[in-house]
Amino acid sequence: MRWSEAMTPVRMQRIALAAPAAALRDMLVNVAVAGVVQLDDVAAEGHSPVGAGQGTAERPPVLSIAEPDLDALRRADRDDVLAGEAQLRAYAAGATHRDEVAALTGWCPAAELDQLATRLAGVGAAVVPMPQPLGVDPPTMLGDHDGLEQAFAPLVQTYGVVPYRDIDPTIPAGIAYVVMFGMMFGDAGHGILLMAAALLLRVGRIRRLASLRDLWLFVGGAGAAATCFGLLYGEFFGPTGVLPVVWLAPLDDPLRLIAAAVAVGAVLLAVAYGIGIVNRWREGGIRLALYASSGIAGAAVFLGIGVVVGGVLLGVTALLALGVVVTLVGLLLAGFGLFTESGGGAAGIAQTGVGSFDLLIRLGSNLVSFARLAAFGMTHAALGWVVWHATVGSTGLGPLGVVAAVVVFLVGNVVTFALEALVAGVQAMRLEFYELFSRVFVDEGRPFRPWRIPTITSEDALC
Repeated sequence: MRWSEAMTPVRMQRIALAAPAAALRDMLVNVAVAGVVQLDDVAAEGHSPVGAGQGTAERPPVLSIAEPDLDALRRADRDDVLAGEAQLRAYAAGATHRDEVAALTGWCPAAELDQLATRLAGVGAAVVPMPQPLGVDPPTMLGDHDGLEQAFAPLVQTYGVVPYRDIDPTIPAGIAYVVMFGMMFGDAGHGILLMAAALLLRVGRIRRLASLRDLWLFVGGAGAAATCFGLLYGEFFGPTGVLPVVWLAPLDDPLRLIAAAVAVGAVLLAVAYGIGIVNRWREGGIRLALYASSGIAGAAVFLGIGVVVGGVLLGVTALLALGVVVTLVGLLLAGFGLFTESGGGAAGIAQTGVGSFDLLIRLGSNLVSFARLAAFGMTHAALGWVVWHATVGSTGLGPLGVVAAVVVFLVGNVVTFALEALVAGVQAMRLEFYELFSRVFVDEGRPFRPWRIPTITSEDALC
């Protein structure tokens, strides 16, 4: 699979399912078994398949291949078969009938059409491809997630559903998250502990953590990033002196760390703008990509401000002038888009002014917000410093000093690890959602939920 296909939702096809009225049940049974069709919601027609047809956690819905006797099912206490039948009858009641033909509409992955058509042909039914309705996007089904995609998927899923036309940002979002986490949780010792925890998840020996097994690469990646930054900081369970400082010590050079954090934020924002431009183009063509604040217009303002800052720092007047021009062009593009969207008039002018000013302020605040990578990195280092100096100080307490030092070191690192892992995890997610995803996504998609129910024979239904 090409990378471009891996980063886009599965292509969906609008379809109609048609069958002789007498074969409608057989068609629906085969659709449920295939499990690749999301039938249109018939709740608006008063025939919702949701509600009475959900079964229980112990006995999920199943379908009888042949039409069952409902009274016999009730006597046999087969709530699971009754639930499946309730869903089937709800969809059947919502079918459109013309002469002797019944039809339903829905969505299906384009790659599954041929196999679905072959299955339904066996009961005299047909699959008819249809044009996509105007103004209606297909439901989103992401490709098969495995490896890093499977590990990082919860990040995007927690935020929302990727719109059908957008890029799936799972991999870049996951990489950004572990880098930010590692910068705030920079300690080689603590990072190694996280990698050990990832191996425990991978092995799956702890039953209570079995549901988290798929996240082992995520945890391992975060641990690896923390270890790398710990090596750069010279931190190994605090400033123990086990490791030399390769780059900088957070508490000794805070300004350089803050500058580095803002630079990392600038790179991540640039990537987010790049994905946002592609998404706006897919959603509304060149016009939306050009004028959207999360498209080319916003990216131009962001780039222009960066060039202005570079011109000031380097003392190059030409660079400063170029940055001002690029920023103004971006503001003009964004202002045109805002004015057009507002409907014009005096109110539109006011709205455009406020929106353009907000764009500038938000860009500055978003960029400065990444300084928290340095702030929480220094907090972690400060806690490690306190624990280590308390440990060293405990050795002078007499015969029990060594025991006290060991207890202080262990307890202090446990508290630091737990507290900082929580803080760094939350702060990395905050930056991901508010600073980055706000440029990647504008709207939310709707998930692809195919109707899928297993079948049993009529004899088994009454057992």
